Amino acid sequence: MSAEAADREAATSSRPCTPPQTSWFEFLLEEALLEQHLQKPSPDPPPVQLIVQFLEQASKPSVNEQNQVQPPPDNKRNRILKLLALKVAAHLKWDLDVLEKSLSVPVLNMLLNELLCISKVPPGTKHVDVDLSSLPPTTAMAILLYNRWAIRTIVQSSFPVKQVKPGPPQLNVMNQMQQEKELTENILKVLKEQAADSILVLEGALKLNKDLYVHTIRTLDLLAMEPGMVNGETESSTAGLKISAEEIQCQIGSSSPHFTIDEERLAGYCQACGVLTSSSDDATQQADPYSQIHSCMKSGNYQEVVKIFLEDNLTLSLPVQFRQSVLRELFQKAQQGNDALDEVCFKVCVCNTVCDVLQDRIIDIQFCQLFLKPCKEKIDFLLEVCSRSINLENASEALKRKMAAFLKSLCLGLEDLQLVFMVSSHELFIKLLKDDERKLLLDQMRKRSPRINLCTKPVTSFYDIPASASVNIGQLEHQLILSVDPWRIRQILIELHGMTSERQFWTISNKWEVPNVYGNVILGIKDNLTRDLVYILMAKGLHCCAIKDFVHAKQLFAACLELVTEFSPKLRQVMLNEMLLLDIYTHEAGAGASGERPPSDLISRVRGYLEMRVPDIPLRQVIAEECVAFLLNWRENEYLTMQVPLPLVQTNPYVKLGQLLAATCKELPGPKESRRTAKDLWEVVVQICSVSNQHKRGNDGRVSLIKHRESTLGIMYRSELLSFIKKLREPLVLTTILSLFVKLHNVREDIVNDIAAEHISIWPSSIPNLQSVDFEAVAVTVKELVNYALTINANNHFWLIIQADIYFATNQYSAALHYYLQAGAVCSDFFNKMVPPDVYTDQVIKRMIKCCSLLNCHTQVAILCQFLREVDYKTAFKALQEQNSHDAMDSYYEYIWDVTILEYLTYLHHKRGETDKRQIAIKAIGQTELNASNPEEVLQLAAQRRKKKFLQAMAKLYF
Repeated sequence: MSAEAADREAATSSRPCTPPQTSWFEFLLEEALLEQHLQKPSPDPPPVQLIVQFLEQASKPSVNEQNQVQPPPDNKRNRILKLLALKVAAHLKWDLDVLEKSLSVPVLNMLLNELLCISKVPPGTKHVDVDLSSLPPTTAMAILLYNRWAIRTIVQSSFPVKQVKPGPPQLNVMNQMQQEKELTENILKVLKEQAADSILVLEGALKLNKDLYVHTIRTLDLLAMEPGMVNGETESSTAGLKISAEEIQCQIGSSSPHFTIDEERLAGYCQACGVLTSSSDDATQQADPYSQIHSCMKSGNYQEVVKIFLEDNLTLSLPVQFRQSVLRELFQKAQQGNDALDEVCFKVCVCNTVCDVLQDRIIDIQFCQLFLKPCKEKIDFLLEVCSRSINLENASEALKRKMAAFLKSLCLGLEDLQLVFMVSSHELFIKLLKDDERKLLLDQMRKRSPRINLCTKPVTSFYDIPASASVNIGQLEHQLILSVDPWRIRQILIELHGMTSERQFWTISNKWEVPNVYGNVILGIKDNLTRDLVYILMAKGLHCCAIKDFVHAKQLFAACLELVTEFSPKLRQVMLNEMLLLDIYTHEAGAGASGERPPSDLISRVRGYLEMRVPDIPLRQVIAEECVAFLLNWRENEYLTMQVPLPLVQTNPYVKLGQLLAATCKELPGPKESRRTAKDLWEVVVQICSVSNQHKRGNDGRVSLIKHRESTLGIMYRSELLSFIKKLREPLVLTTILSLFVKLHNVREDIVNDIAAEHISIWPSSIPNLQSVDFEAVAVTVKELVNYALTINANNHFWLIIQADIYFATNQYSAALHYYLQAGAVCSDFFNKMVPPDVYTDQVIKRMIKCCSLLNCHTQVAILCQFLREVDYKTAFKALQEQNSHDAMDSYYEYIWDVTILEYLTYLHHKRGETDKRQIAIKAIGQTELNASNPEEVLQLAAQRRKKKFLQAMAKLYF
């Protein structure tokens, strides 16, 4: 055994073994097993699943000798299964919360009816006619439990339920779901008809002044014994789980511990009642905002009301209707002559308005009326409410934008310059609005009102902005972190350096990151202000670029370029390189995304970058990577293959890879001699995917083999190659690289799991050192590449076939069928046209047949056997012999056009005595368009029509 195999075996043997799940029938064989199972910390299967299994088995219909379906027999086996289900429910203390959460209405209805039956309640008895006080305690409790469940179920059914999104539809599953839905509706109909009686039963139970008992596992065991052995114990007042009269009063039912109370709902009821009644419990009053407001309104403590509203603006616990009702009451009192309430009305109205703003509601007209004559005091209070209504550290961006929009509209509504300044200089306003937004707002106000002179001297040069040291260092640093305006950034830095010369301000945010190749050059700048400015402008520009805020990135880079041009040719070239990368990103995210070719100037700059030979310029590898990907995406193959300088190919791995890809794509399809470039590309990729082996001697003297996943033998790491490929968008380039990796995946000669791809014949058919290739990594790469390719074009049928083959190779047959069908659908107008034969090859059809077979859809198998160039009668006949088919079976016969298969079906159903199905097959075979005497064109048209309908039916099933 090799060292690798030994390691694999050791790893497998060290895994903890999962104990097998206990089957339902084992509990029939061993009486004590159920209690042992239920006592486990995490029993598998869990208790509620056992209830379902026991009742499902006990309610299975039987089939007599005449093949007729009969009701479930009342035999010993079924009685024991029902008893086991009741025991599990008893173990759960008959907790309806647990049972309702996990059991469907039909199952729980069956369970509780079995409880009534075993509790000696005669079938058909109207519970309302029974005197509970005269019944044995366990019988009375069973009736109460059933009626309590009935009312809960009726109430629960009235609530809207979010539909669970179904998976790929299977006909038998859909039928089962429909049957369960109909059964549930029937049960609910009966429960609703009996609702009045159930309520009377429960109301009668409230008058009982005695304890009741509910069945336990022990009492159920006693009931299962022969009548002579019970000695009346189960009917005595000491058997079962005791439920006191007080507990029944609290909640008619029994769960653990005997009853449960929804404390939050009960607290809500208490709050509502507390407002209407006086309470001596002051602590309770103080803890509840509703009670506090009610108390303050009665006592005239209106400032406390304002305080509560202001605090609630952050928690938003008071409903809007309640807020409005309090404000209406205050307005009514103010109109009755209490002038002191005018200020209170304004403050409560402001609190409500800010609350409305944050919750996307329309601002009330009352706020506009109260704000007709704004003053400093009103603005002060409004800004205080705004500040205390939003926690900027935790608030979402959407919430911040709402508040910012409100403050902007507030400024636009003010005419007094001093009041505008109060808002625009407020800390919240500065934090919420970006610099360019504030500038735009000032421009709007200047146009609106010439009397408001907000204009400042235009900025003529980067160094012309005046500085003012009027704000403390902390505030300035905070503004420096937030700002993306290069002019504002410089102004802040000048002010900061005027206050202290000891700080290095490029370090104040750990989010400011500059690549190491640039960092050394920038930090070598001697002037502290210039160093801080260059570093921060570049870091902010790179961040904006990363989050696709290309407008601000360009402003920041342009300012940095203007700055460094005056003293550093090296940094000037760095900034030109970064601006090139930014222009590539901008085009690819904008015009390029809609297919518009880049301007010739941008292509020339990309070529110029690759050919640049300026010494000592720090370069980022990602720029070369993006440049090569850019040229490949825009089919600049001529340049990459013929014009790119040879030294560049030898020194830059991405240029070499790009040249090989461009040359291979350029020669597709071509003569056999053109495969030389494909062979070169193949060798480069194989080298990247190879593992380097090392031998290491252990303490015991044995030599073990160590494999390094990321090989250093190739021109780049596999992860770097994958990252580069995910920058490509050109279909032929992606198809070529996918084809290469698929061939590399197939080279192990595992024909069963081979994946199909275009142009696969251009690659070498073998590898000299097969053991050196990390095929595990190759398989992962193929999956990642096809997933990425489908994000570029989800309708490429060849890529869809690759995805389907991957799922087939990993035994995910339903998913494989989904993609095989999708590949056919996208190239045939959803099967309204013929699927091209190079898409649905015999290999693809055979794999679809195998998928259907392993999914037990045997009729689908037989139909697909017709799609092969030579009909596979052997497989078709064998599939049709299967009686346990999970598809629509005879409903599919209308899609069969091969008369031989139809004749075999007729014979098969006759042999089985299946008259109805035989008639369906005879009807299908009797259609005139299938007559063998018809011209070939008619037969082909009949086959094509049935292919279309069948594939469309399959697509609806698996999509």
